[in-house]
Amino acid sequence: MTATERETLLIPGPAGVLQAVLDAPAAPTAVAVVCHPHPPQGGHMNHKVPMAVSRELVRLGCATLRFNFRGVGQSEGSYDGGIGEVDDALAAADWVTQRYSGLPLNLAGFSFGAAVQTVVASRLVTPPQRLMLLGTSPTRFPSAKVAVPTLAIHGEHDEIVPLADVLDWARPQALPVVVVPGAGHFFHGQLPLLQALVRTFWHGSTTAAGASANG
Repeated sequence: MTATERETLLIPGPAGVLQAVLDAPAAPTAVAVVCHPHPPQGGHMNHKVPMAVSRELVRLGCATLRFNFRGVGQSEGSYDGGIGEVDDALAAADWVTQRYSGLPLNLAGFSFGAAVQTVVASRLVTPPQRLMLLGTSPTRFPSAKVAVPTLAIHGEHDEIVPLADVLDWARPQALPVVVVPGAGHFFHGQLPLLQALVRTFWHGSTTAAGASANG
């Protein structure tokens, strides 16, 4: 048996089944849902950025669920401008937290998927433990303010979502944004750096939570 097990799944969604992949270590200590970029522009759960984030989250001990939004791959339904996709992500979060009852939930997303996850985080009855946003699109798609420990990463030269738009969204929330020098929207050649940033944020937020609990 390998250290990580993979399941290909069809899970219940609000517009029909959602095609999904679950990667899990032998003894997960948390769960995560990772969302992919814009469906009409070719986004899918096996895109390189959500895949890289998912691999790192599994190494950090998460049972990690990636899924295709409605209308992508084998997921039923059709694109809904980010509104129905929030419901898809909520259904995915509900499924994985039921599968691993009692484990804390973490959310991550890239581009369109990052914007979706900000709304998901705001609608969950129990807030997620962490929120990880890569190349988020707060002005192009429905987004919400964040109220949980959040990592926001953006490319200095993002050609799709200007860095200034993300800073304008983050500034009123006093949310730090990690800027990757020279990077564009798709972080070409920067995947190991993204994984390192996720890993550093993960351990830092865990340390901060422990200090708060003990203080």
